[in-house]
Amino acid sequence: MSFSNQQRPEDEAGVIPAGSRRERVRFADFSFARTPSGQCSAEVALEWDNVTYVGRAIGQSSPLGDFRVAAEAALRALEDFAKGGVHLELLGVKHIRAFDANLLIVSVSVREDARLTRLVGCYLAETDTRRGAAMAVLNATNRVLGNYLSMR
Repeated sequence: MSFSNQQRPEDEAGVIPAGSRRERVRFADFSFARTPSGQCSAEVALEWDNVTYVGRAIGQSSPLGDFRVAAEAALRALEDFAKGGVHLELLGVKHIRAFDANLLIVSVSVREDARLTRLVGCYLAETDTRRGAAMAVLNATNRVLGNYLSMR
């Protein structure tokens, strides 16, 4: 099967035509900072329909702690977007080196009404592994968020 023959909703300029609706929240921005006292903070911004949703997290800086804080910021941004429609909890984050590359893996639980679902997502982080932890959260929650968007 040739992927070049598949139709895409974008025109030649890469712009989604009017009338077509994007199916995903867009990752808009990521920032991470450490303080001299050993704390770190992360901020993730997501965009949907020209509205920005921001999540922030603060915690103790350490190799694993930095990833947790970045992932938590992504979860808070998603909860801001969902306006209480879903409740997300970070169960774990893991950084592994595989195939000569950095791979970030997260486990997230999602509570919708009375249903609890466990999700796993990963991201191949070429350079910024903290940003990779935030992207792994978005990859884990992609399908659940897509379902949420279709009912919105």
